Amino acid sequence: MAKLKEIVIDADHPASLARFWERLVAGYAIRAYDAAEIERLRVRGLTPESDPVVMLDGPGPTLCFQQMKGPRPARNRVHLDLHSPARTQEVARLLGLGARLVRTEKDYTVLRDPEGNQFCITDRE
Repeated sequence: MAKLKEIVIDADHPASLARFWERLVAGYAIRAYDAAEIERLRVRGLTPESDPVVMLDGPGPTLCFQQMKGPRPARNRVHLDLHSPARTQEVARLLGLGARLVRTEKDYTVLRDPEGNQFCITDRE
């Protein structure tokens, strides 16, 4: 049986979108770039800021932000639900980080990240 390795999210600019999600999800941080990785990018004419694949590690599955150019489909291909015991305050914080409100329901709030990907903040664990 397969095990979940990572969740991949298409992005126009992986580094900035990873920074947004790093501030959104508790315990996650952008994977550090060691000297070998920085050299690998340099040879390709890239930097950590222009890296087409940025990884976010934490206590759960790795979040992988990969650059995908071209038109975005009408629906995002990944949708994450995140739990917060203080949903109203968390939604306000995320709006301040650049999220956009889609709608509020009884048990959850639907938001979009800065590139338009939907995600939910829920009261339910």
